[in-house]
Formats: sequence, C-alpha cells, structure tokens
Amino acid sequence: MNKKLSILFILLLSIIFNSYSQAGFRFQNKSQTKQRVSFKLINNLIIIPVTINEKKLSFILDTGVNKTIIFNVSENDSIGLLNPKKITLRGLGNGESVDTVISENNKMNIKGLIGYNESIYVILKDFFDLSSRMGTTIHGIIGYNLLKNFVVKINYKSKKIDFYNPDSYKYKKCKKCEILPIQFYRKKPFVNVKVQLDTVANKLTDVKLLVDSGGSDALWLFEDSKKEIKTPNKFFNDILGEGLSGSIYGNRSRIPMLKIGNFEIEKPTVSFLDTTSTKNARKLKNRNGSLGGNVLKRFVVWLDYPNRQIMLRKKGSFTSGFNYNMSGLDIVYNGKQLIKEENNTLAKDAFNNKLDTKNTISFVTNYSYKFRPSYKIKRVVKNSVADKAGLKAGDLIVSINRKPVYTYTLNEIIHKLQEREHKKIQIKIDRNGEKLNFSFRLEKRI
Repeated sequence: MNKKLSILFILLLSIIFNSYSQAGFRFQNKSQTKQRVSFKLINNLIIIPVTINEKKLSFILDTGVNKTIIFNVSENDSIGLLNPKKITLRGLGNGESVDTVISENNKMNIKGLIGYNESIYVILKDFFDLSSRMGTTIHGIIGYNLLKNFVVKINYKSKKIDFYNPDSYKYKKCKKCEILPIQFYRKKPFVNVKVQLDTVANKLTDVKLLVDSGGSDALWLFEDSKKEIKTPNKFFNDILGEGLSGSIYGNRSRIPMLKIGNFEIEKPTVSFLDTTSTKNARKLKNRNGSLGGNVLKRFVVWLDYPNRQIMLRKKGSFTSGFNYNMSGLDIVYNGKQLIKEENNTLAKDAFNNKLDTKNTISFVTNYSYKFRPSYKIKRVVKNSVADKAGLKAGDLIVSINRKPVYTYTLNEIIHKLQEREHKKIQIKIDRNGEKLNFSFRLEKRI
C-alpha cells in the first residue's frame, strides 16, 4: 500500500470511528431489532441498571436532561472514568454554578445497549441527595444519548422498557392513543398541551412543556411565563426538590384540568415556580413548565426521538386521583440498622416428629440479627398536621401504624402519606434515645 493510500485509509477509519463514537447507544448485536430492559419505579421515577467501564450502577432515566451525569460516587465505586477535565454547570435553583468533571471516551452498557466513547459529567458534590430520598443508591441520571437512536416504549405497569430499531419498527393501529409532535431544544423534548387554570371559566391555555420523566410531580408551571399563569388562591409554599444550582422553591396547588391531545386529566396537582428558581430553564422563551412522572405513569409511553413524536395510551390508573404528601413529613432513608429478629420453629423429636404435649404444640425460639433499612424525618412542614402533633426534624422512625418501619420500603411510606384524607397515622420515633408515640390524621392543604 503506497503512502497516500495508507493516509487516506487512516483518515477514513478516523471518520468512521468518530461518527460511530458520536452516535449514542446502539444494539450490541447489529441484527437486533428489540431489547427489553426491566426497571424499578420509585416515587414515579424510572431506575435502570447502567454499567460504566465494567462497573454496575443505578441511574434515573430522565428525558429532561441532555447529558449523562454522575452525582453519587463513593470511594468504593471505582469506575475508572477516562480523560477528566474540570468545568462548571448550571441548572435549576437559585444558587451558583457547580464544579464538575467531564470524562470522555467511556464505554456504557445497558443490557445489550452499548454506548462507546460516551461523555459523562461528574458532579463533585451530591447536591441531589437522591439516594436517601429514594431509599436505594442512585448514582446518576441519563437521558438523550440513550434515547435518541430508538423508538422507546415505556410500560409503567409492567416496569419494562422496550427499545426498538426505528428503521424496522411498525406502530400498531391504536384508536385510544394520542400522538403528539416533539420539539427539541438543547436535546430536550417539548410538547404542546392545554391547561385549564380558572375554576370558573372553561378557557384552555396553550402551554409548551418539557417531557420530564426525571420529575416525580405531575406538572410544573412557570409563573408569568404567560399572563394567565398565576398561582391559584389555594396553595402552600414548599421545597419542590434540589437542582444543580440549589433548592427549588414553589407554590403547590392544583388546577381544574390538563388536556393532552384529546385526553382530559382532571384536577392534577401543579407546582408553580417563580422566576428565581427557573431562570436557567427559561432560556427557551416560550417554555411554560414541565410534564412529570405523576402524569406519564398513567400511560404507556412511546418516545420516538428519530421521528420527533410521542405516543400515549392511557392505562387503568388514568383516572386515579392526584394527592400530595398530606402529613407534612419529609422522610428519607437513613442507612442500615442491625435488627434482632425472633424466629419460632416447631419443636421435634429425634425422629423429626412434632412434639405434642397435652394437645399443646411446642415451639423453639431463637434469634437472628439482620441489617434492615432505617428512616428518619428530614424536615417537617410548618403548621402541617405532623408539626402540630409534635414531630421534629431528626426524629428516627421506629414504627408506622404499629408495624416496624424496616418492613416498609420508602416508596410504601410515601404512598401511605398520600393515600387518603383523614387516614390515621401512628408513628413511634426515637428522639435522642427516648421512644415517643405520635398520631395525626392526613389533611389536604389544597
């Protein structure tokens, strides 16, 4: 091979390699047309297994992010990120930019979906504290790069995601489905829907919302992004979450209706955010808010980035109501605790027969020690029913409704505090070594 031909060959290889490295995720087997991935659903958020440079981690699938971000790496998580460079990032919240490391040329694997030469952003401080809020370790979030090359079907009920080859995928006829066009801004998907903001008039207001599977709320609206978008008379102020640039504050309320295509969703809960917390998010001038997991989970969702559309088919949970936490308690995971458990077994003789003395079956009692989850109260909303009952931030929870707290998942606790108004909640807590009992009834604030 002569020198000119050799150089040309190397250049062609370089072009092919670079185009492949920028292509996002692909099927590991080139002949594949479908790959299924199971997920966990916690507080309306999708948790998927992700392998980075042979290290197994857990990520939130977040359509609202255009970068792959790691924010919880301990000394035990030896990922071996490549080619790190220090930069700064901004996000929601009213604080400053945060120090970040960008690592390039990483290999990622999600059950046969392979991304070569992926860029990963590592936030040096865990601002989100998602692991304690989710009750399981969450290492990061992933969005656009995973989704952009596939038709992605998300079934929240079965907790399965199907990734399809867009060149061969055929949509089935679906009279009960709605198809909406997606507009992209900074690699984030937006849809146009309608909201009814006034309980008196029936006027519908057109709004542009980010499709945000990484948000657990139903709906966020940005105050004053349109003249009609104002917090209703009935609301309460709250911390809605943590963004890259600090805490996100807003007014929690509800509106009469959200209309997506021909689907009408009645009385959804809505958080109204001020300009301070959403300054960075308002760079898209006509953005009015976000459509979150508490709405999306009521559908089977097809995300079709290649064809710039989303299809929705409503499920049985479509008409189920929307509720906030009605206790005022912000409960988080507090690590593992060693629990002494009693085990009763039937007493038997040498021939393995049950011992029956005077019609009484005998048991042998022994004990074992196991690590179980523990939970604590991180925050108590002022003037809430929990606050009036006397509960305080820092209280360690021992039991809820007379069941040991370690028998619950955090998701089950969250659901219990949203279940229905007037439900009685009994909580035993440990406050500086003293066991105390409290009770209250759930109360709607809006």
